[in-house]
Amino acid sequence: MPRVGLDAHLLSLSKSYRGAGVSRYISALLAHLPENDQGLSYVAFLGYSRARCSGWRKRVSWWRTESPVTRILWEQLVQPWAAFRERLDLLHAPVYVGPLLAPCPVVVTIHDLSFYLYPELFRPRNRIYLQTFARRTAERSAGIIAVSGSTRSDIVRILGVPRRKVTVIPNGVGEDMQPIDDRQQVEALRRRYSLPEHLILFVGTLEPRKNIATLLEAYAVLRRKQGFVHRLVVAGGKGWYYEEIYAMVECLGLEGEVIFPGYIPQSELALWYNAADLFVYPSLYEGFGIPPLEAMACGTPVIVSDTSSLPEVVGDAGVIVAPCDAQALAEAMLSVVSDHVHHRALRDAGLSRARAFSWRNTAAKTAGFYRQLLGIEHAQAA
Repeated sequence: MPRVGLDAHLLSLSKSYRGAGVSRYISALLAHLPENDQGLSYVAFLGYSRARCSGWRKRVSWWRTESPVTRILWEQLVQPWAAFRERLDLLHAPVYVGPLLAPCPVVVTIHDLSFYLYPELFRPRNRIYLQTFARRTAERSAGIIAVSGSTRSDIVRILGVPRRKVTVIPNGVGEDMQPIDDRQQVEALRRRYSLPEHLILFVGTLEPRKNIATLLEAYAVLRRKQGFVHRLVVAGGKGWYYEEIYAMVECLGLEGEVIFPGYIPQSELALWYNAADLFVYPSLYEGFGIPPLEAMACGTPVIVSDTSSLPEVVGDAGVIVAPCDAQALAEAMLSVVSDHVHHRALRDAGLSRARAFSWRNTAAKTAGFYRQLLGIEHAQAA
């Protein structure tokens, strides 16, 4: 039986990173891959032993791979030997980079190429590592998974790999993301965090690429309007250059008006989406954009920027605006929260759109790609 390995070491990093999109992607593959195919055997390479992966052979590293340096050393020096010892037929590197000297074919998932398109938004060491190793992994890989058509176009154009080598497998949305009928749960969240009744929500890592600066400018415009009562919640772990966001809040005189709850655990995310009247995601660039999809699945109208993959994910179910036009964003936000008919139409459209995405489908298509690369694409799935 062919053996497929998955590098899941990123799950051993900080809790805020484990809540990021790439970590949810790894967790979803661990949860759903084995149920899709009885003709493949799976091996999970873990940096700690608490990950749930029923149906996998677990190989927990004795290396302390929580730090980037030790994780990279494990990835490039130890993982090839581990793959050889496990007699793998295929190794999946789920986040940009795999071992350059692997004893078996490698499939790599590339979530975006922001480190090429917006290099100024990355710390130099992160940028250099990703640019160097992602390109070489892509060139040497047997196949590449792109999480959107937009990302596939970027991979072909920037990395110069043949288009036929790249397959698009969209991300999904968890089954826990849904409207909550029991409003007492939502009200309990409001009391716990002292939240007002009307919220506009952003969820994502606090870093320049998320374009939170334009969101703050747009919100400042709205706060000057008489009768506008919504508060802005900017939720997420601190990324690089996050200090600029807090400085801008002070500059715009929004102290006390913007709520920063920090990292939100996965177990509470659906409650936050359900507590919000509107979700806004004006990111400059996304390989996919999981938070808007989650918001739609919870019945919260969304506004996204018209860049990269976001229109592809949201489709006609959300409002799309230019990412750096604060005035246009403010007008769109006001229209959604003040027009109840418009708000309801967006809610219904978002719920319908979100049903087209699931992590089970992502895992099923990923298993199909494995079979294709292994030459057993007609194997019977479970």
